[in-house]
Amino acid sequence: MSYELSKSLSDQGIATTATIHPNLGTAALVEHAIAKGEGQLTQHGALLVDTGKFTGRSVKDKFIVRDAKTEDTIDWGKINQPMDQRHWDNLKADFLAATKEQDELYVADLFGGSQPEYRVNVRVITQMAWHNLFARTLLVRPTPEELGSFDPEYTIINLPSFKADPERHGCRSDTVIAVNLSEKLILIGNTEYSGEMKKGVFGLLNYLLPEQGVMPMHCSANIGPDGKTAIFFGLSGTGKTTLSADASRTLIGDDEHGWSDDAVFNFEGGCYAKMINLSAEGEPEIYATTKMFGTIIENVTMDEDTRELDFNDGSKTENTRGAYPIEYTPNTSEENLGPAPSNVIMLTADAFGVLPPIARLTADQAMYYFLSGYTAKVAGTEIGVTEPEATFSTCFGAAFMPRHPSVYGNLLKERIAKGDVQCWLFNTGWTGGKYGVGQRMPIKATRGLLNAVLDGKMDDVEFRKDPNFGFDVPVHVPALDEAGIDQSVLDPRSTWADKDEYDATAHKLVELFVENFRQFAEHVDEGVRQAAPQAA
Repeated sequence: MSYELSKSLSDQGIATTATIHPNLGTAALVEHAIAKGEGQLTQHGALLVDTGKFTGRSVKDKFIVRDAKTEDTIDWGKINQPMDQRHWDNLKADFLAATKEQDELYVADLFGGSQPEYRVNVRVITQMAWHNLFARTLLVRPTPEELGSFDPEYTIINLPSFKADPERHGCRSDTVIAVNLSEKLILIGNTEYSGEMKKGVFGLLNYLLPEQGVMPMHCSANIGPDGKTAIFFGLSGTGKTTLSADASRTLIGDDEHGWSDDAVFNFEGGCYAKMINLSAEGEPEIYATTKMFGTIIENVTMDEDTRELDFNDGSKTENTRGAYPIEYTPNTSEENLGPAPSNVIMLTADAFGVLPPIARLTADQAMYYFLSGYTAKVAGTEIGVTEPEATFSTCFGAAFMPRHPSVYGNLLKERIAKGDVQCWLFNTGWTGGKYGVGQRMPIKATRGLLNAVLDGKMDDVEFRKDPNFGFDVPVHVPALDEAGIDQSVLDPRSTWADKDEYDATAHKLVELFVENFRQFAEHVDEGVRQAAPQAA
């Protein structure tokens, strides 16, 4: 079934003779995608597509129009690249001309954000049927009644066939993602990677919500049986998805959220999960969605005869993905939201083996580590390379934050203080030595410590102050005994055979933190500056 547009494209100033397919449902969009040769059905009825040349976001091809509205509100730089008004005017004119020439266009009216007071109305216009299905899957779907009076505020036009002209359009290549916050329009050309639409809306909300006092976050969130919410920040490989997907807790969402006065709310109505090396044993909930009609599978190889998927094959890309409605996973929140959080969990995979498995943070320390956004990548594939590499991604999502990081950091600090929230730093990385010497933190240890936090069992635990990082570290946690984990894991230095080497490595990591934070020092108050680590 489809629902007619309450406001036509011509009402928006978009003239076209294309056949318009308005607000088609999942089945119809799958049928269109198959008929147009955009994808194939897998053995179990999911839609398999290939995104072509681009299997991830084209970061260097994204621009924000620099004008009176954005001049002093965007944190301009390598991530938030400016496009001037003249180039934008040329791009928009050429884009609308290309839109006018299309034979078919798919239009979906959707919400960005699940809390009604803070959501935005987004119209997504696509050349490809499966792109429209992706947008409909990942954003929040209005009810038929809401569609009847839907007035699009922001519009995304996605034309993979459009090739940009760097000289005429002020971009880097023939691929372009251009955001005009004043005209409330996002143009995406010459890429079939669907995630550009998802992150376009995320970036939009990251710009709009701070002005309303709402904290936008790149995090997962869930609710315990006691009705208390926990949020999980963490970069790729730190365990964010794994730890938040707990069968005993209700999932709010796995990626993008807002924190208002009274709620944590999901920006989305779906999930966009990595599929590489996916298995029924390792991640049963996600694996089950690959056998459901309506799920979109990107860039996974398939046996043409059996239509069976090979999730272990990364020959097209390691960034294989699956998009599915959040309700395809068990135990999810019907409203896509929950109470304001009681616990904030920041995850890092410290390949230096220096950080403890858990630390309690003050509000100032939480802001410091949030702005730092630290994790460490393990050595690459080069022979003989064994040194970890520190990675700092501001706010655990630097690529999606249009405003200065201090805006988000200060919001977090205010929210923590206002809500009397407990904050914790978890190291899911290495213990007993750095990568190549020690071993990965046992998942049983992490889960045991996390459950102790979420079950309120850390209140009577004794803490010590870490001599390098200044945060509080528990001395003994009964949950580790229950998990069969030696308590020595709580003191990283004690697990190293060479204590002098630990001290030297800790000193190196402290220096990396301090050097990275120099960019924020003048934008934060003295309490946050004093939260910086200092080598013992």
